[in-house]
Amino acid sequence: MALPDIFTKPVTEEVIVRIDKLTDKSQPLWGKMSGAQMLAHCCVSYEYVFDNKHKPPGKLMKFILKTFVKDKVTTEIPYKRNSATAPDFVIKGDRDFETEKARLTEYIRKTQDLGVNFFDGKESHSFGKLTIQEWNNMFYKHLDHHLTQFGV
Repeated sequence: MALPDIFTKPVTEEVIVRIDKLTDKSQPLWGKMSGAQMLAHCCVSYEYVFDNKHKPPGKLMKFILKTFVKDKVTTEIPYKRNSATAPDFVIKGDRDFETEKARLTEYIRKTQDLGVNFFDGKESHSFGKLTIQEWNNMFYKHLDHHLTQFGV
């Protein structure tokens, strides 16, 4: 079953409406992250694309990621609850809820604005060149997983 298309305005706005339902008091249905940490965690995928703030993996690690992790991240198969995450995605310490919410919303809108032409065949930080469908699955599935984790 195809995931909703994060590159379309209706899907982008639907995701943002879900984000807007969160408050700094929202509690997860599973896991240990606060709402602000979850929002910051979701921003990491976009930081990889837009900010170059994370060190790229070396050749061996990239091979391992492409071979053993890529399909878990870029297919339509949902994430399992309490799955392990990459070190860059582990958010420690307190974060400002409103700042992280605004950052994530801005990244999501920027992705939609740039659209499929920007992402078609674009090199991923960890997985090499991805198709539009793989980019879509990676972005949407991750957001949906964590918004569901927080009941929105």
